Amino acid sequence: MEVILVDGAPEGENETEEIVRPLIPRLPFPCRYIRHGGGTAIQRNVGIGNAGSPLIALIDDDIRLDTDFLEKIERAFTEDPEKKIGGIVGYRTNQQFDPNVLRWKWYRRLKFFSTYEPGRYDYKSGYPINVNLQPPFSGLREVDFMTTSCAVWRREVFDSGLSFDPFFRDYGMLEDCHFSLRAGRKWRLLQCGDARCLHLHAPGGRPQRRKIGYKSVVNYYYVFQDIVRPLTLKHKVRFWRFQLFELIRVTSSAVRRRRWSDFQELIGRIEGFISIAAGRAFNGRNSK
Repeated sequence: MEVILVDGAPEGENETEEIVRPLIPRLPFPCRYIRHGGGTAIQRNVGIGNAGSPLIALIDDDIRLDTDFLEKIERAFTEDPEKKIGGIVGYRTNQQFDPNVLRWKWYRRLKFFSTYEPGRYDYKSGYPINVNLQPPFSGLREVDFMTTSCAVWRREVFDSGLSFDPFFRDYGMLEDCHFSLRAGRKWRLLQCGDARCLHLHAPGGRPQRRKIGYKSVVNYYYVFQDIVRPLTLKHKVRFWRFQLFELIRVTSSAVRRRRWSDFQELIGRIEGFISIAAGRAFNGRNSK
């Protein structure tokens, strides 16, 4: 029905706008170009607020959909006349990784999680099991959370009052998981193995590893304490036990490989630990 482009590029970087605006009058469908920063969570809220269709597809700029991607997901929605399905996410064909890599072997050996099913959320430790562990499949499967890089939602989910939490500003990390877990309290969430796409990472524009390290602690704890209420001592022990292991793992990598980016992530994680311990992490509900 329509395409809405929300461009979050910094001021002065208007290459996308220069390309898109002259094309809009010649496109065979309605298209709106909106310039709005703040990060992916904020931009998605802006796009959703301007959308008028019964199904809203959230597609990141580095995703390339198969030609029948939307058709296959729409078919699944039409086969649900009672509207119990709130969202369906596609399958990124170039991002699977081996569940037997050393890191995941240690996760299982130390029994960090209560589930290892891709796309499920471990409500005991506060960790979302990476959906990229899922091998290729056909049909539909239940999930607890969906990446919003290639997801389609019913408008009713947003009309119910749900939106992406503005806590997740600038570089997005877990804002899609947080939104999905809240939506999943009322609607079914599915992954469609036949709706396929590629995830093409841009060579630039990625945040510093220090910021990633910080958010890998703070954002994960924010989601955990917001979704699982109240957190018991056992919840906290399981969460921090895993975070301590990750701190040791990153430290070992930094020492072994002597890469500055690894040390940056280590510093960011330590800052995240300190920020939560000092009670500063969620002041104003804005992440670093």
